[in-house]
Amino acid sequence: MTTPIIEAQGLTKRFSRGKTTVDAVTDVTFDVDAGSLVAFLGPNGAGKSTTIRMLTTLIPPTSGGARVVGHDIASAPHEVRARIGYVGQGTSGSFAQRVRDELISQGAFYGVGKADSRRRADDLIESLDLASFGSRTVQQLSGGQKRRLDIALGLMHAPTLLFLDEPSTGLDPQSRANLWQHILDLRERYGTTVFLTTHYLDEADHYAERVMVMDGGRVIADDSAAALKATLDGDAVSLGFVTAAVADAALPLVARLAGREVTRPDALTLSANVAEGERLLPRVIRELDSQGIVVDRATGVPPTLDDVFLVPTGRSLRDADAPGPEVRGDATDAPGADAPVPTT
Repeated sequence: MTTPIIEAQGLTKRFSRGKTTVDAVTDVTFDVDAGSLVAFLGPNGAGKSTTIRMLTTLIPPTSGGARVVGHDIASAPHEVRARIGYVGQGTSGSFAQRVRDELISQGAFYGVGKADSRRRADDLIESLDLASFGSRTVQQLSGGQKRRLDIALGLMHAPTLLFLDEPSTGLDPQSRANLWQHILDLRERYGTTVFLTTHYLDEADHYAERVMVMDGGRVIADDSAAALKATLDGDAVSLGFVTAAVADAALPLVARLAGREVTRPDALTLSANVAEGERLLPRVIRELDSQGIVVDRATGVPPTLDDVFLVPTGRSLRDADAPGPEVRGDATDAPGADAPVPTT
C-alpha cells in the first residue's frame, strides 16, 4: 500500500487570550492519498485555515501531530516545507518586483539553481497564462492574475503537495473559472496533490474527489461529494397548483407515489423529499394529468453540499459563514500566518 501524503492524528490547536481558551481545532484525524484533490469546507471560524497552518508548519499543534510528505511536522518542519507549496489567503508577491523575477527569486529561496529557476519560471508563466504579464510588476496585475502568480510561486520548487487557502475568494466568476482550469491542468501535468479550503460549494462539488466538512474545529463529514449527498433524504420535489382546492385533490395521489409524507409550504404547493426525484416528477405529473388534475409548476432540486452541513448542524453553510472566534484567534495568535511558507 502507498503511504498517504498527509497523515494527521488527533491534531488539536488551542489559542489563549488572557483567561480565555479558544478550541480552534479538536482531535482531527485523517489521511490524504497522493495525487488526490481534497476540498475542506466549513464556515469562517470552523478551523480550516488553522488546520492547514499546522500541516504547513506555520503554527505548532497544541497536541496530536501529523506526517506530511513523509516527515513529521514537529520534528522535521524544514523537510516538510521543502516538499510542499502553500498559497495563503493574502497575495504573496513583492509588489515592486517583476513577475518573472519574483518567480526566479522564489526558486532561489528553495535552493533551485539559476538555470533551473529560469526554466521553471518560464514553464509556469506559460502554463498559468501569465506570458503577457511576465515583465510587469506584481502591483500592476489584476486580482485573478495575482492569484495565478501566487499558485506559480507555490509551485516553483516542484512540490508534490500544494495547499491552497481560499484560492478564488474575491475573484469574479470568469476569473474563478479560469483559475480552476489552470489548477486542474497543472495537477494533470505535474501530478501534484491539491489540498484546499474554499467557501464556494460549487467548486468543491465539481472539482474535488473528496470533501471534508468542518464545524466547530471538528470534521463532521468526509467522503466524495456524491456520497455525502447520497446520505441525505433525496431530492426536494415541489408541485404548484392554481388553487388550494386543486392542491387538496392532488395531495393523496402525490403522497402515494412519493411513498412518504407530503408537506404544504403554502396552500398552493405540495413538497416532499424523495429518492431519484428527477425520475419521479414526470410520473407524478402524468398520473395527476390522467386524473384531470393540472400541475401549474414543478421543480426537483437535488441535495447540495450545503444540505450536508445543514442536516447535522441545523445551519446553512452560507448562514453560518460569519467570522468566528477561531478566525480572530488565528489572526491574533498566529501573526503572519498568510505569508508564504518559510524557506529551508
